[in-house]
Amino acid sequence: MTTNHNIAGIPLSDGAIVPRLGQGTWYMGDRPSHKSEEIRALQLGVELGMNLIDTAEMYGDGKSELLVGEAIQGIRDRVFVVSKVYPHHAGLNHIVQSCDNSLRRLQTDRLDLYLLHWRGSVPLSETIEGMEKLVEDGKILRWGVSNLDTSDMKELTRLSKGTHCVTNQVLYHLGSRGIEYDLLPWQQEHGMPVMAYCPLAQAGSLRKGLIGHPTVKEIAERHQVNPFQLLLAWCIRSGQVIAIPKASSEAHVIQNAEAARIQLTEEDLSKLDAAYPKPTRKIPLDIV
Repeated sequence: MTTNHNIAGIPLSDGAIVPRLGQGTWYMGDRPSHKSEEIRALQLGVELGMNLIDTAEMYGDGKSELLVGEAIQGIRDRVFVVSKVYPHHAGLNHIVQSCDNSLRRLQTDRLDLYLLHWRGSVPLSETIEGMEKLVEDGKILRWGVSNLDTSDMKELTRLSKGTHCVTNQVLYHLGSRGIEYDLLPWQQEHGMPVMAYCPLAQAGSLRKGLIGHPTVKEIAERHQVNPFQLLLAWCIRSGQVIAIPKASSEAHVIQNAEAARIQLTEEDLSKLDAAYPKPTRKIPLDIV
């Protein structure tokens, strides 16, 4: 079995070090017949250095958190656990209960990172207050956000204690590069890494187009990897993006871990830029 315990770490804005490759869990836990395989996949990912596991109360209405909770039994102290709160639960009336429910499903006494899943009607200032209370109570160690665009991030960090936000989780892959125009540079300037979800794009025509693109296939073949591994290597190429691909099988977990070893050349990157150009104007944030 291929092993990779040396996946490079990236500091969050509070100094905590997390691997640049973690594990996503969207749709995991939905199918009871796949439970054992999915648990083994998550545990193998931790063994291979992908010890950040991302979940959310929304995923399967808690089924994903229940699955992760089983997977991390006996290895909790080796895992950086991330969960997310619904926007309508992110106010002072609900955030503590939502967090408690997530902790119960995850069978743990704290979250390493708690994210606002996307922006809703609850004022950001109220969400910050709730997050800070959870930190004070030891239920979460740090907090961040997800699906916030540049203007939202600027507004957030102008608020009291808004600079305590350690990351922003957004959609990012070769076929969706809009954040490179303003959000990614802004976060880099503020020492706040992006956490990229769907780094391989969602299943469907876009993903098929990406992995079937002649340039992607040609560069992948030259590196003796598959197109999915190439796309993952591209996503984490800068050392300032944390990617959280989902892998429901041990074989896919191994492939993801091996992607961290791929060193793309300037020629590779130029060819990929030509195939999928960098944005030249502001593009609204992609959200799925």
